[in-house]
Amino acid sequence: MSTLVLIPARMASTRLPGKPLADIAGRPMIVHVAARAQESGLGRVVVATDSVEVADAVRAAGFETAMTRSDHQSGSDRIYEALSALDPDRAVDIVVNVQGDLPTIEAATVRAAIRPLENDAVDIATLCVEIVREDEKTNPNVVKLVGSALSATRLRALYFTRATAPWGEGPLYHHIGLYAYRRSALERFVALAPSPLEQREKLEQLRALEAGMRIDAEIVRSVPLGVDTPEDLERARAMLAK
Repeated sequence: MSTLVLIPARMASTRLPGKPLADIAGRPMIVHVAARAQESGLGRVVVATDSVEVADAVRAAGFETAMTRSDHQSGSDRIYEALSALDPDRAVDIVVNVQGDLPTIEAATVRAAIRPLENDAVDIATLCVEIVREDEKTNPNVVKLVGSALSATRLRALYFTRATAPWGEGPLYHHIGLYAYRRSALERFVALAPSPLEQREKLEQLRALEAGMRIDAEIVRSVPLGVDTPEDLERARAMLAK
């Protein structure tokens, strides 16, 4: 199947203004993400942005961009606009959404995201990792995936929550917000209105579950660093300077 990797990037970050262009080891953060996505070998990689500055920096590094509107409420809306412009003939079957603030993500992790789509019953694929730090189990910023085990490396998602769940003995899983959509699933998803649980938990993926869509998650070994604050940025710089 034909796969398109899209990386949404916007400059209007409240906690870290100009985040996509933040310098990390001599390159803008968004360029690091594009390079990791390209290394995955999944297919064409395009940065979807509303910023001319981001587009210029990405092109200067040899990567492709797609300009999108500035009024999108989510990354999924932005990648859908980019998909529609880049592939009017509908040749693309799978769209991988890689967040633009994951400069340390490994190419193997990006590749892992599409594995659950080997099952034709799956609409959307994503990633998770077992939580090992006790403080993360109760941290509402660490989103938990509650799932039913399909194998040693895969879960069927039943719910996503900021709470500590499920209750009782057993592993807890940290959801990694990287998605692989069947084209039809992305089209259906962006046409849906925000759902009650999505609005309550502030988690967009619950919209899909409430609409009856199936999400399966591949279990990986490490969580890529998401850069949201100046402290995160310094951590990323230290990691990529090595």
